[in-house]
Amino acid sequence: MTRGALLGLGLAIAAAGAAAAQSVPESVTVTGTKSHQVIEKFVESLATPTRIAGKIARWEVGVCPLTVGLKSAFTKYISRRVRDVAAKAGVPVSATADCKPNIEIVFTTTPQGLLDNVRKDRQVLLGYHDNSGQAERMAKITHPIQAWYATATVDLRGKSVLDSPAFQGVGEQAGVQGDAGQLIWSAAAVTGSRLGDGKSSALYHVIIAANPDKLADYEMGSLGDYIAMLALSQPASPDTCLALPSILNMLAPDCERKADALTANDMAYLSGLYRMSPGSTLRTQQDEIAYRMEQGLGR
Repeated sequence: MTRGALLGLGLAIAAAGAAAAQSVPESVTVTGTKSHQVIEKFVESLATPTRIAGKIARWEVGVCPLTVGLKSAFTKYISRRVRDVAAKAGVPVSATADCKPNIEIVFTTTPQGLLDNVRKDRQVLLGYHDNSGQAERMAKITHPIQAWYATATVDLRGKSVLDSPAFQGVGEQAGVQGDAGQLIWSAAAVTGSRLGDGKSSALYHVIIAANPDKLADYEMGSLGDYIAMLALSQPASPDTCLALPSILNMLAPDCERKADALTANDMAYLSGLYRMSPGSTLRTQQDEIAYRMEQGLGR
């Protein structure tokens, strides 16, 4: 980007880093049953069940973010912020310098062109869709920052199946194996328990598109935190006003619980997400995240 407006994206890298490090997130002061109910509502509104397994997806392999479209100092800051938040929340982080990116963060003033190319050449990365019409609707740019999630279903043996009709079969299913993404065929291994079938949902690839022309009023530190939350979880909707103060409320319209940095609620959610039992039912997963949030927030 060469536009002067890009400078309006945020503070200098040092200032942004300092702000993120010094900020002490706030959360709503509630007690007893009300506290539990508010946290439950927060979790239920934020978490998105996957289409195939119906579970909450999270990273099971080391995250490897790549940011492009800004000056080098800014792209390095965004990628580093994602890694730092991941490490703090207990998310696996790739230690390899030349790791294959599985989180692609693209700043562009023509995001629709980017997504048109994704739909044409890498359609599976849009996320689960049944037909080309759904894919076309999914690829529409509707927000200044937007994310697309490709997920996979993992069985008891650790073999994963990309959540896409192209890779779904009856009994025998195509799986994704290794960084090369080569396909293998195997039957899914499950349990017979009503508490959970043993299958889990994993994030496989995330694309985040951000339009700098529409983000000039936001500081780089705030954008880095917002993007990190998108990259490490799978929020239901950017328009949802969550029940507790959250960085995800930053761009939600008519929301009074906005924040300009990751809050204690956000970090407690991420920590709960990456400590929950991945093979449990959706309801059990939500309850476990809420319980761990309560413990982490000292409620």
